[in-house]
Amino acid sequence: MSGKKILIIDDEPEIVKLISLRLKANGYEIITGTNGEEALSLTKEYHPDLVILDVMMPAPNGYKVCRMIKDGLETAHIPVILLTAKTSESDKFWGKEAGADEYLMKPYNPEELLSSIKRLTG
Repeated sequence: MSGKKILIIDDEPEIVKLISLRLKANGYEIITGTNGEEALSLTKEYHPDLVILDVMMPAPNGYKVCRMIKDGLETAHIPVILLTAKTSESDKFWGKEAGADEYLMKPYNPEELLSSIKRLTG
């Protein structure tokens, strides 16, 4: 079992539930939130091993949250996966510019997400 802490932030409860179930079954400890403010607060409080962020969510959006995590002295090392319905090349560009370690699109492939998490958390 992994024992790694994963923070999932998405304003769609069904997405959070699906990802949580899959990751719990693979031994991950799950922390969840629904908006950008919670993402920042929970990241500072729990120091997760990885953050999965939606882009389109209540303020601040996922790009801004990602950048704030990556700019934080205590949080810069935390890998961030942006998981979003925004699918254009410019969206991917802005995700990378924000510091995202991975940019996955919804609907997502659960195996691809799990593979990315394993790769990014060692």
